[in-house]
This record gives sequence, structure tokens and C-alpha cells, in this order.
Amino acid sequence: PMVFAINKVDKPDALPERIKQELASMNFLVEDWGGTFQSQDISAKTGQGVDELLEKILLEAEMLELKANPDREAIGTILEASLDKGRGYVAKGLVQTGTLHIGDPVVAGEHSGKVKAMFNERGKRVKEAGPSTPILILGLSGAPQAGERFKITENEQEARQIASKRAQIAREQANRATKRISLDEIGRRLALGNFKELNLIVKGDVDGSVEALSDSLIKQSIETIQVNVIHKAVGQIVESDVLLASASDAIIIGFQVRPSLGARKLAEREGVQIKMYSIIYEAIDEVRAAIEGMLEPTKEEKIMGQMEVREVYKISKVGTVAGCYVQEGKFTRNTNIRLIRNGIVVYPTKEGQVAEIASLKRFKEDVREVKSGLECGISIKNFNDIKAGDVIEGFEIIEIKQTLD
Repeated sequence: PMVFAINKVDKPDALPERIKQELASMNFLVEDWGGTFQSQDISAKTGQGVDELLEKILLEAEMLELKANPDREAIGTILEASLDKGRGYVAKGLVQTGTLHIGDPVVAGEHSGKVKAMFNERGKRVKEAGPSTPILILGLSGAPQAGERFKITENEQEARQIASKRAQIAREQANRATKRISLDEIGRRLALGNFKELNLIVKGDVDGSVEALSDSLIKQSIETIQVNVIHKAVGQIVESDVLLASASDAIIIGFQVRPSLGARKLAEREGVQIKMYSIIYEAIDEVRAAIEGMLEPTKEEKIMGQMEVREVYKISKVGTVAGCYVQEGKFTRNTNIRLIRNGIVVYPTKEGQVAEIASLKRFKEDVREVKSGLECGISIKNFNDIKAGDVIEGFEIIEIKQTLD
């Protein structure tokens, strides 16, 4: 069952019908368009349509006979988890069946604990929470991921055992995934030759933010540079994070969290960089900039000038000197050159080899450069097979910084 809430209809440029059209393209036809799915235009800011939305939700639940048994052990879903400075780890959840009580042993994902306190959606302390009740839970040993199921166990020992087993399975799966990726990718990486990795550790105040930031950073990977989030968690940046970063050559990304005093001092000693942000897009932009800095610049050839050989002179102890006319551009003593005969490069012919100017003269005087429209005498270092009619082309290799755009 689904009910679509189309938000921000209070804005002048709101187009709820366009949203319904897009839903229809995904085979979700709302009742206004002759379908079976209910929808409601709302404004969370002004409250417009919220009462009607609640009525439609209740109507949908009544028609589908959605019921839950309150007289059983509670089962629900974690919506968000975070680390509160004064209260420790707190988790926002929704009880879906059964009733949750103060003191119940609970397990959620890889974390367990005992319900020490509960607060409803208005921040008031409550002793129990029945089906369909949003609740803030205190007492878990860590911050479970959004979407994890929580359930009541017989006792705290059982909850700890379940959480420990899940954590072990998660570690084993992560290790297997890492090995599989490295084996599958090794051929491609060797073929690329310049494959690089950017390792990151992500710490944040809320699990949802940590997940969103980690996913966004991983998506910045390109063919030659892989972004790896080797560790992510909710909580303060501590010494163990710095040690892991030092061992894996990683950068620590902190979102709405700060490092402890010990972690900061250890990072200074180990040379580990800690970057802290309060806006996700700033973190993503800086990581993109770091990736661009890791990219090998592309090399591009720029033609600097062209001269034609009109006379050739053989001079003892000097070699061959070509009398040339500069047709375009300019030449300096440091200009890279190539000799072209009948449209074919005759020197240099080996890959990576560069032809250099041995001497550059005008009227028997050494000069630093010659420009278009002037005559000059030129000799090529370690090459004497120059003929009248040959063309000498000057060029330089420039490096262009690559970007991700």
C-alpha cells in the first residue's frame, strides 16, 4: 500500500500535476488520473493538506484491514540514529507490531542494549510504545543503520550474542568482497598502469548523513581513480580512526563531528589529514578537487612555427648548416623541432626522441630567437642529413590539467 504526498505546493512555481505525470510514467497511476493510488498535495511549511493526508492514510489502513497485535514483543524499524553528547547513542524508530517497554532488552542490526528511556514525537518521556508509534530510544550500544529492524529478546545476553554474530558476519562479508574486487580488478588495473586509490574514513553525527555522504563520495570514482570508504561510523573522531587512517594512507572526513584531543595530537604526529564539514556538498566538492589533483595531466602539442630550408652549407668542425626562411611563428634556441621532407617526418623517427637546435644564427651572429619573415641559419644537434626544400617545424608540449566535468 502506498499514499503519495506531494510536498511544497505552497510555492508559486509548484507543479503537482507534473509529479503525477512522472508517477504515471513509472506505472503509479493516482486516483485523480483514474488509478488506484491515493495522493495528496501538501505543504509541510504551512500545514496545507496535512489533515487530508492523514485521513487518506487512515482510510487506506481501514480498507486494507492493516492491524497489529499490541500484546506481543515489539518489532520495528530504525529510521535514524545518532550520537548525542549528553545522552549517548539515540535511535529514532517506528514500532510496527507489539509494544516496547522501558527496560526491554533490544537488538538492532549489529548493536544491542536495554531500553533506558523513550520519548515520543513531541519529546515527552513515555514508558511504553505500541504499534505505529514513532519513538526515540536511548540505551543502544551504537548507532544502527537506517532501515535496520529492531526486536525484543529474552534477555540482554541474547541481544549481545545476536549483535555480535551479525557484526562478525558483516566483517566476513566485507573481507570477502574486498578480496573479490581486488582479484577481479587486478588485470584491468595493470592494463591501465596509472590506477590510483583514494581511501577515506567517514565519521558523522547521524547515521543517515554518514550513509548519504559515503555513497556520494564513492560515486565520485572514475576509471583510473577508485574512492574507497574503508570505515564509516557515527561518533567522535578518535585515536583508532587516526591509526587506521595512518595504516591505510587515508583521509578522515568528519561531518558535524570533531576529533578528540588525543586524536588531534596523534594525527599531527602521524601526518594524517582530518577534514571537517557541516555541509555535505562542500565535502563532495573537495574530494572531487582531490581526485582532479590525482589525475595525470594530458599532453598536447602546440605548433610554434615553421621554416623552409633554402640553402644547405657543409662547414668543417660544425656540420651541416641550413639557410632557412621563417614562414610563420617564431623559433628560439629551446624550441623542439622536427624535420619534414615531402610531408614525411625524417627526424626524429624514434618514439620519445626529441630534435634540438644546436645553433641559431642571423648574419653569423648567435641570436635567441627568429620571427616570421626573417632568414636565419640553423643546425640540428646530432643530425646532418638536411636538404633544400625540407621543412623544419617547431613545437612545444604543453600539459593540460584534467577535470571531472
